[in-house]
Amino acid sequence: MSTGTTKYAVLPTRFGHRPVTTATTPHVQLDQYAPRPLQNELWSLMVGLRGVTSGRSGISFPQTRALHLDPQIARGPEDAFMSGTEFAHLHGDGSGSLHVALPPARAAEAIRTGWAEEHPVVTMGLGPETWVMLYGPRNDTGLGVVWQLVQDSHAFACG
Repeated sequence: MSTGTTKYAVLPTRFGHRPVTTATTPHVQLDQYAPRPLQNELWSLMVGLRGVTSGRSGISFPQTRALHLDPQIARGPEDAFMSGTEFAHLHGDGSGSLHVALPPARAAEAIRTGWAEEHPVVTMGLGPETWVMLYGPRNDTGLGVVWQLVQDSHAFACG
């Protein structure tokens, strides 16, 4: 696994309490849904990332929209991906939450600052510590932070 020396912008602490989520799979956010316009804006940004093709997720519900990285540039470690070259997906349940793979230190920071939580497969010892759920953004500040974390996930997948 790559330890990397990438410098990241420091994440602000998320305001308010964490959303309620399920503790098992399927892992879903149950409250504090992101407004639909913010979800649409985030998705528009996500599909504009270099080398990305959108499609169905290999590990989530059919309505989930996934980002698949072109195999030619998918040079990240194995734990930068959730299925094949899928490194992130936006849930189709209306919550605006996402699952992404982040470098371990960045995943820990996102959790510590309140923007994310470990995927249940991590807590069960069945998946890498890189897999997290990002909570749906509630406002423009949240959109900026979540977008930054998606870009970090993309960079991790690119190697």
